[in-house]
Amino acid sequence: MQETTAGSTPQRVGNFAYVIAGLSYVPLLGALFGVIAIIWGLTSRKCGGKRVAAIGAGGIGFTLLVYGALFYFGFIQRGGVYDELRGKLAQTMLNSLVQSIEFYRVQHGSYPESLKALQASMPEESLTTVFDPTDVKLGGQPRYFFYERVGADHYYLRGVGKDGQPFTADDIVPQIRPTAAGKIGLLLERK
Repeated sequence: MQETTAGSTPQRVGNFAYVIAGLSYVPLLGALFGVIAIIWGLTSRKCGGKRVAAIGAGGIGFTLLVYGALFYFGFIQRGGVYDELRGKLAQTMLNSLVQSIEFYRVQHGSYPESLKALQASMPEESLTTVFDPTDVKLGGQPRYFFYERVGADHYYLRGVGKDGQPFTADDIVPQIRPTAAGKIGLLLERK
């Protein structure tokens, strides 16, 4: 049932309705425009209303597809480019963590017993984290980097990689300058 006047063609929804429907393809904010377009299209008695609603629904579907793909590639898929990026992030975080551990020793006279103890001593606004970003299991507790204090003067620190076992080929170890290696307590290889 389209509104018509005597001797004229049916009234059509305006271009503005199509613009709103088209904005539904903008990720995130588009979902709101999609809902508006669906409501507008379904409540309009003018010609083209259902088309506006369909375009709005398509935009919402597009947003769901984009964010679903980002979620899958970022958190679930293994072996892709995101694994490499998580490895680089872990490397950077380990380098920063070495500095925090050494600073802890300067402040307290010994290395921390655990990364949990180190974390408790850091300020809340600290950008240094003790959690391994390569661990991507969903819903569980984040995995700490591997840390083991050896005596009073040394420690091991590493990301354990995909296998979850320390001292294997897939481990990520801090990269430090050779000149600094003898001055800090970090041990890279098991003795």
